[in-house]
Formats: sequence, C-alpha cells, structure tokens
Amino acid sequence: MGISFFGIRHHGPGSAANVRDSLNALRPDVILLEGPVEATPLLEWVMHEDMQPPVAILAYVPGDLNKALFFPFAEFSPEWQAILYARKNNIPLRFMDLPIAHKLALKNEEQPQAQNQETTLNNTGYDPFSKLANIAGFQDAEKWWEHQFENRIDSLGVFDAIDEAVSALRMDRLIPDEWEEKCREAWMRKTIRETQKEMFAEIAVICGAWHVPALKAEIKAKDDNEVLKGLPKVKVDCTWVPWSYRRLSFESGYGAGINSPGWYHHLWHHHDPDGIRWLSSVAAIFRKQNIDISSAHIIEAVRLSNTLASMRGLSMPGLEEHNEAIVSTMCMGDEILMSVIRDELIVSPRLGSVPKDSPKPPLQLDIDAHLKKLRIPLSESPKELNLDLREERDLEKSIFIHRLKLLGINWGYTHYVGTRGTFKEAWTLQWDPQFSIDIVDKGIWGNTLLEACTNYTIDMAQHESSISKIAESLNEVLLSDLLTAGHGLMKRIEDLSANNSDVIQLMNTVPMLVNALKYGNVRNTDKTFLKKITDAIISRVCICIPASAISIDEDSSQNLVESMFGFNTSLNLLTENEYENDWINALMSLSNGDATAPVVSGYACRLLYDLRELQSDQVGKYLSRALSISRDYNHAALWLEGFLRGSGTVLLVDRELWEIVNGWMAEIEEQHFVYVLPLLRRTFSRYETPERRKLGEMAKNGSKALHVKMDNKVDQIAGDASMEILLKLFKME
Repeated sequence: MGISFFGIRHHGPGSAANVRDSLNALRPDVILLEGPVEATPLLEWVMHEDMQPPVAILAYVPGDLNKALFFPFAEFSPEWQAILYARKNNIPLRFMDLPIAHKLALKNEEQPQAQNQETTLNNTGYDPFSKLANIAGFQDAEKWWEHQFENRIDSLGVFDAIDEAVSALRMDRLIPDEWEEKCREAWMRKTIRETQKEMFAEIAVICGAWHVPALKAEIKAKDDNEVLKGLPKVKVDCTWVPWSYRRLSFESGYGAGINSPGWYHHLWHHHDPDGIRWLSSVAAIFRKQNIDISSAHIIEAVRLSNTLASMRGLSMPGLEEHNEAIVSTMCMGDEILMSVIRDELIVSPRLGSVPKDSPKPPLQLDIDAHLKKLRIPLSESPKELNLDLREERDLEKSIFIHRLKLLGINWGYTHYVGTRGTFKEAWTLQWDPQFSIDIVDKGIWGNTLLEACTNYTIDMAQHESSISKIAESLNEVLLSDLLTAGHGLMKRIEDLSANNSDVIQLMNTVPMLVNALKYGNVRNTDKTFLKKITDAIISRVCICIPASAISIDEDSSQNLVESMFGFNTSLNLLTENEYENDWINALMSLSNGDATAPVVSGYACRLLYDLRELQSDQVGKYLSRALSISRDYNHAALWLEGFLRGSGTVLLVDRELWEIVNGWMAEIEEQHFVYVLPLLRRTFSRYETPERRKLGEMAKNGSKALHVKMDNKVDQIAGDASMEILLKLFKME
C-alpha cells in the first residue's frame, strides 16, 4: 500500500500541470483532496458541459449568511485538475478538509488560550516563503514561487523539494500553528487513516504545501481525536456558483489567491517561453483602443523582456519583465496605459458558468430561468442594455432587473437615453459573483423572484419609519409590476402619515401616478391600482402639508415649494379634479399660517390666486400684510419670492399688485435693500426675458415711487440710484 503527497499552491498553472502529470504517472486508486467535506456530492457536476471555470463552491449556514465561505476553482487550479483526472478515470475523489460545519462554528467559539498566541498567516499578511525568496535574491515571495515552480518545464522532484522546504520552515516555527489549523490537520490525518483501512493500493493526497509535513508526521490517532473532541457544529448547505478571475483573490475559502489570473490562464493554455503570444495579445488590446502599435513594437518588447530575464538570472521572462517591456516600448514610458492591460489581460473579466440543473436554492433556479428566457448574458464587465418598453420582451427584461434591484441585488443602473419619450430605458449591467450569496440570503422570502420581492418589500416597509424611503420603494414597486407589494406599502404609508410630516417624497410620486392614470403607460399598470394609490397619497399630502411647512429652514422650504409646483401641475391635468377642494383647503392653511415658512406661504397664496380662489383685492391684503410685518425685509422678500414664483404676468396685468410691490421696494432703506437684493434678483431671474423687459419698462416709465423722500422733498439723486438698481434687477441696462 502506497501513499503519495503532493504539496501545491492553490492557484497556479505550474502546480496544476505538475499535479496532472504526477497523477498520470502514479495512476492512484483514490484521491484525497483538501476541500470542504460537505461538497463531495457536488463533484458529479464537474464534467457537465455547462460547467465552465472559474467556478466556486459556496458553503453557507442557512438563515445566517454572515457565515459563508467560497472555494473557487480555475482551469489552472491543481484541485480542479485533480477532480478532472478522478472523473475521467472513474476513481473516487474525496474532500478531506475539516468540515465547514465545524469551521464556521469555530469562528464564534473561544479558542484555547495556549493555541491562540499568534495570528494566522492570512491575517498578518506574512508569507513564510518570503524567507526562502530572500535567500534566493527575490524581494517578492510570489515572484520567487512563480519562477521556481510555476515556470518549470517538468515536475521531476518538485514535490520532494517543496516538502523539504516547508519542513524546514515549520521546524523554524516562523508561524506557530493556530487552533483552527491544528483542527484541520488533525481531521486530514484522520481521513487518511480511514482511507488506508479500505486497502487502496495507491493513495494520492493533494493539499496546500504548508500542510504536507504535518500530514506525514507520526502522530497518534488518539491525539488527533483529542484535538477534534467536542468541536462545535452548525448546519451547512453547499452549491456551485459562477466565479470570476477578478474575484479570485485572497478572500477565498482556501485563504490563497493570485493577483494575475489572466496571466496564469495564458500560461496554462499556451507554451509561450519568450512571450511572443502574450505581447501580441497586448498589442491587439492597444489597437482596439486606437493606439498605434506596429509589429516593430512587439519585436522590441520581446527582445527587451527576454534581455531583462537574462540579466536577472531567470530561465524565462515573467509578467514583471513583460510589463516593464510594454511600458518602455508600447506605452512610451506612460504607465497609465497599463490599466487597460491589467483589466483585460492580466486580471481578465472572464466569468464562469455552472449547470442550470445543479443543486441550487429555489430562488436561484427561478432567477436562472428568467435569465435563460430573457436571454440576458451575465458579464463582469460593464455591458450596455437599451430597452424599448413598447416591446413585450424588453418590458419583461426591465421588470426583471427592477425586481432584482428591489431585493438589493444592484445588477445595473439606469442612465439618460437621449429621448423625450418614456418608452426608452438604458441600463449598464455588471454582474458580481457576490450576488450569489445575496440571492441565497433573500431566498428566505420566497422560492420565486415574484414571491421573494413581494414579501421582502412589505417586510422592509414594516420596519421602516421614513415615509420618503417607503415612497422611493413604492416607485420601484410600480416599475417592478408588484401590485400586492404596492398595497402593502400604501398601508404602511397610511399608518405613518399621522405622525410624520415628511411629505416631499410623497408629492414627488404624484406626477408619475397622475400621468399613468390619465394617459396610461407602457408598463400597462392596472389603473384601478393606480387610482387607489393616487387617492391615498394626495389625501395624505393635503392633510400633512400644513404641518410640514412650519419651522423649517430655507433649503427645506425651497424644496417644498418645488414639490408643490409639480404636485399642483399634476392635479391640473385631471379632467375631473376630485381632489381640488382638499388641495385648496391645504393652501388656505399655508397662506394663513403665521408660522409657515414665508416662501411657502407666498407660493400658496399665488396658487390660490391662479385657481381663482382669491381676487386681486384679497391678494393685495395678503401682500400688504406680508410686506409690512415688523419691517422684516428678509421675511418679506422670501414671501414675495414664493408669490412671484413661476411667472411675473400677475404683476403685468394687475396694477394694484404692481403698485404694492413697487412701493415696498422703493421704501426699503439703502442698507436693507442691499441685503435683500440677492433674494429679489433670484426671484426675477427665473422669468423669461420678455417678462423681465416689460417689468423693467413699467419700473422705468410708470412708477411714481422710485424716488426716496427725504424731509418731504424729492431726492433726485437717491431716486436715480434706486432706478439704476431696479434696472439692474430686471437686466434692462
């Protein structure tokens, strides 16, 4: 009975090739592989035609997604090659690492004091191989490993060399084993013993290089059992999920990662010792970016990278040598251009895929079915998607993406399309493999996307106390065609309205609702549902708006006026405005409220005048009162700004109102006039040029109050100065 140990680096083309070649030479009867025990049943899907690395095993605790681990695989991962060998040759392969059920439970357990004196390799960022790298003249352990093991042409003696090196490092105790590492190695030794009892002729053990000396050590079974005794445990589920090269980083379940997966993908697929193929790919990327790259650039880059490798005593140029050559010959010394190469080649946006019928949570299966039906490809690079909502399939795509957004899965964002119509929708989509765990997390709300969105949205609203946030969700609910969720949100808004004065967001939803109610929309939203929501929101606005305008700052009052403008415009669109009386009563309260923000009070008065609820003489009384309150010019200017908002026609056609405003401005003392001038300038700057011109002409030709009276005499100089200011105000110079 023989047992062979292969110490590997978890992601590397050299290690993967060495494992593949060694297994072909050894022809073992069983393979023990470092990996999550619970995931062993998932191995049957590895040979499926839809299984395309990079992929990952997701191990998680149902109901507590904070406890989850990913175990990623690329084509050039030694573990993946071992799995492929086992499946192709029909021999058993077993994961032998400490079960995730124990590993995740240990995260919250107090570890034995004596075993927790040092932090782990991953937490400190210290690499024990850096000592060997420094001895060999390398400052970077990653580069040392690459040139010593990943770039080797043959695997002869490589695993013995790794074993010897790691044994020396562990004897030096550069990093004392922590408690979890002791548990893992004890479990792996236990698995090896159990496998040996099955009398296999040849056993291949493949694990991280750091563990090999510990697994070969003569440690008694009872000692390992003592270490493993009483380990905590949690329930764990496992599934396959797509992964990407960008996510192939140090946050994996293996605690190992690489910075250049695209480069390693290239090395795995191509024997390219001098870098001609790689540098040609770089040139192709630059040409796509309209950067002039000739064959001469490629030739010079190849010569330079190989020269650098020779000067550094390397058998072949590595990524560092190629990058330096690219910067010098193709980028003319400008390293900024290298960002394109890093994204497209060195890292690569490659995204894997898993079989549609592999074990998955029900919600994931439903989302996959939608993706297949709608033919929306997943990509980790930003992709543009332009939708015409008049087309049934495009409308379904829009609803699908909006529903994912409601679940907190922000696959994409919308942006301006460049058309005035409402039937166009443009998205930029970018898939993140991390969404897989978000989907698992949201699976508790339902087995289908429709069910999960509805239940999740209603529950979130029940725990939300901000009307504005619920109103934002309501808008997304309408875009997602979720009628049941919409009713739930409206019920929550009604419950909160009595004690909440934040109505701006509610008012901002009304234009969309009224337009859809009056003209319909491309989403074919049910009008009965829209009518019910519109009735409820408008009623709440009319009830709550008087209180919302009391004791607020200027920015808030300006925002409220802006929302009132859109709200009032929307109500005027309705042929049978059944809400008019409620709105008029609300405006009356705003106009008469002494504590109401002045700009809001003035605008409410103006709306009442436009609605013919106030006559000129009544408006004159409001205006006179507002412009004479304790000589508070700032208050008066803000009230006037609200009253004159939108159009200055009221002053052009009503001489009485003009005289009141003109007289008030003429009587303001100079030091106060300079103070309120910015407010007045802001008020009149909103008018169209013809209106400002006519108002300026009236100020110039028709007013008798343009001169300041001093000692019962007309001060011509002061009057001329006032005229100059007014002409500047109306831009009539």
